[in-house]
Amino acid sequence: MDYPMRIAGEPVTTPRPVEVKLPYDGSPVGTVYQAAAGEVDRAVAAAKAAAPLMREMTLDERSGLLRKAHARLLERQDEFAHAISSESGKPIREARLEVSRSAATLLFSSEEAHRLKGEVVPMEAAPAGKGHWAMTVREPVGVIAAITPFNFPLNLSLHKIGPALAAGNTVVHKPASATPISAVLLAELLEECGCPKGAVNVVTGPGGAVGEQLAFHNGVAMITFTGSPEVGLRLRNLAGMKRVTLELGNNSALIVEEDADLEEAAARSVAGSFAHSGQVCISVQRIFVHQAVCQAFLDRFVETTRRLRIGHPLDGATDVSSLITEKEAERVESWIGEATGAGARLLLGGKRSRATLEPTVLKDVPAHARIACREAFGPVVGVNSYATLDEAIARVNDSDYGLQAGIYTRDIRKAFDTARRVHVGGFLINEIPQYRLDHMPYGGVKMSGIGREGPKYAIEEMTEPKLICWKV
Repeated sequence: MDYPMRIAGEPVTTPRPVEVKLPYDGSPVGTVYQAAAGEVDRAVAAAKAAAPLMREMTLDERSGLLRKAHARLLERQDEFAHAISSESGKPIREARLEVSRSAATLLFSSEEAHRLKGEVVPMEAAPAGKGHWAMTVREPVGVIAAITPFNFPLNLSLHKIGPALAAGNTVVHKPASATPISAVLLAELLEECGCPKGAVNVVTGPGGAVGEQLAFHNGVAMITFTGSPEVGLRLRNLAGMKRVTLELGNNSALIVEEDADLEEAAARSVAGSFAHSGQVCISVQRIFVHQAVCQAFLDRFVETTRRLRIGHPLDGATDVSSLITEKEAERVESWIGEATGAGARLLLGGKRSRATLEPTVLKDVPAHARIACREAFGPVVGVNSYATLDEAIARVNDSDYGLQAGIYTRDIRKAFDTARRVHVGGFLINEIPQYRLDHMPYGGVKMSGIGREGPKYAIEEMTEPKLICWKV
């Protein structure tokens, strides 16, 4: 089936068709078309032409559009879940959850459209302000380029598109090359629900060409990107004076103290480590367990992991399927080999078949191994013991990343002290760092990026305050 790009509300094809394949076995899923510079220019021009229409829509009209999209997505949830599973290799149960979360993201965005407001400025707080009144209003920035990843192709797109529309902006969406189908379906859905033509455009193609042209384009006011630090830094350098929001990944760490509920900590850590084969920015990658309970935790963790079912993503019983490409699976496999060669013990997994890698548990991973200090983005986790909480905190902070981290403990003072001392954008207590709700502020520090997502917080990034002052 063909999935043309969407520009100015119309389907657009090019002489450069590309076949989308199921990562699990390489079977064909559909055909999309690569954009060149001309299609990118057309998409930006369409977004600029639609910008006055979006800007002039009332807050209630924007909210109503997003509410209609929320309802329509729920009606089509099976279709979207099948598309997500097919293009990304995500198990169908997880794809259905993504569609549900995506609908919630639309609903939260519609609610935030009603809350878009400024403030009264107390001008008479200064002597020269006597007889003056002032207020601020928040205005849309204009055309936003949304560059999104493969791992949550629908929900992470809506974390950019939903708030952008709520704030009165227009969008040029560049989805990941591997997962463009759900992006095309989303643009069609939004148009069905009354989105002005050109308010949401989809251009498909390689990030090195399309993404960089958008970052450099004079018609784009803001770049919002989720992906690797290397690409994010390049886009930021190309963007010049444009606004930029970057979510660049992590190597999430979890601390398990000796007073923790080990059953819950182990069960939740398995879910947090191996969902979508570990291809989640906040996937649990490093677990530090107090030496007094480390073996007891490992026994539970390994046994629960062993029960995970590997299989075809469209099989409802599948827990773990493939990575996005065989090349990525080979990379993670090589990192596992590097870690074991440096002294880590392989407790479970490590075997690969094409793009599918078994859930892998390592013990005593050296700090210099890439599994410990880089983002693996695969189904592998390293478990290390520690003697004191100070030691564990130091090891968690010994990272270039800082998106989310967590601790399991029954000591509330210890928990909040650790939350204060760990340098991350979000800290979870008695919960895994992979935990995310779609209305919470989400973003990191250090190499994990700049800015925050979550509809309320994204809208703050996507609008600018204007002061209106008058003399009475």
